[in-house]
Amino acid sequence: MEDDKKVLRARRRLLGFGLHLVGYFIVMAGIFLVNFSASTDPARFVIILVGWGSVLALHAAFVMGLFGVFSGRKD
Repeated sequence: MEDDKKVLRARRRLLGFGLHLVGYFIVMAGIFLVNFSASTDPARFVIILVGWGSVLALHAAFVMGLFGVFSGRKD
C-alpha cells in the first residue's frame, strides 16, 4: 500500500514537471516572437530565459530526487 502511494506521488511530481516544461517552451516561444518583432535587443529575452530556466532546473532536480540525497531522505 505504501509503494502505491510513492508511485502515485512520483507520477504527480512528474506530471507537474511536464506541465512546467511545456509551459516554459510555449511562453518562451511567445516572448521570443514578441521580443524580436518589437526590438533587436535580445537582453530581455535572455534574462527571462535564464531566470525561468534555472527554476525549471531546480524543479527537475526535485522530481529526480536529488534534494533527498542532501537531506538523507530515501524516497
